[in-house]
Amino acid sequence: MGRLRGEEVALKDLAVVYERLGDYGKVILYEQQKLAIAREIIDRQGEYEALVNLVNVYFHLEDYAKVIDFGNQQLAIAQENRDSFGEENALKVLGSSYYFLGDYDKAINYTEQSLALARKLKNRSEEATRLSHLGSIYYFLGDLDKAINYYEQDLAIRRELKDRKAEGLALGNLGLAYTGKGEYAKAISYLEQDLAYEREFREPLEESQTLEYLGTAYDGLGNYAKAIEYGQQSVAITQKVKYTRGEAIALTNLGSYLAEVGNFPEAEKALRNAVEVLELLRKKLGSNDAYKVSIFGLPT
Repeated sequence: MGRLRGEEVALKDLAVVYERLGDYGKVILYEQQKLAIAREIIDRQGEYEALVNLVNVYFHLEDYAKVIDFGNQQLAIAQENRDSFGEENALKVLGSSYYFLGDYDKAINYTEQSLALARKLKNRSEEATRLSHLGSIYYFLGDLDKAINYYEQDLAIRRELKDRKAEGLALGNLGLAYTGKGEYAKAISYLEQDLAYEREFREPLEESQTLEYLGTAYDGLGNYAKAIEYGQQSVAITQKVKYTRGEAIALTNLGSYLAEVGNFPEAEKALRNAVEVLELLRKKLGSNDAYKVSIFGLPT
């Protein structure tokens, strides 16, 4: 028993080292070995920690099928231990995973449970994040008024907490929702405020998303040159930071903008590249055909 516990600790330390090195394959290998030992010696805390780490790594790798598998195991232990913090964490990860897979009913279910726990725990920051996620889900369901309501609640809490980075994200979400409503001038106003925050704080992933939203808004105004300019900037950043989902979306929209100005060769190139990126992402989802289909409705 002592030898196995010592091995469990060593594996944990190795996983931490390889995570810092960005070698996620090794992290997964060591965390899975740690998980097996924890279960063999009936170390529920060690089992829980390994599951949390595996969920985090697979989420980073955008392997949402694996996130859901390990996340449900994580949730079961948190509920068994009456650990509200751990339960809220598992619920939010599950909600986000189903959201990214386009399964909005399950995303709403898990996110609403997470929101209720965040309020119970009086965690205002987590409450705001869950409100934001609910807004995004309703955005993709086409209920823009409900989305704006959630985004405005999120923005109010961010300002209350003086969280300027998160305030920028809330502004960006409102800009996206108003773009969906066809109120493009209002949308651009929100999005430009958001972009300024992201450049100030040097957040390339979020910057790529806001550039994409600005491209969409300018496209709506018929300013195709601006749309293409922002679309190209978004593609470049997503490729640099290896944001697979974002790259697929940016390439798809860029192809659309190029087609609108009659540049069909470049439009076709962008769209073919988008399909290639999506196929790479689909391969991570294993044999679940429902996930493979829904991935084409990718939200940002």
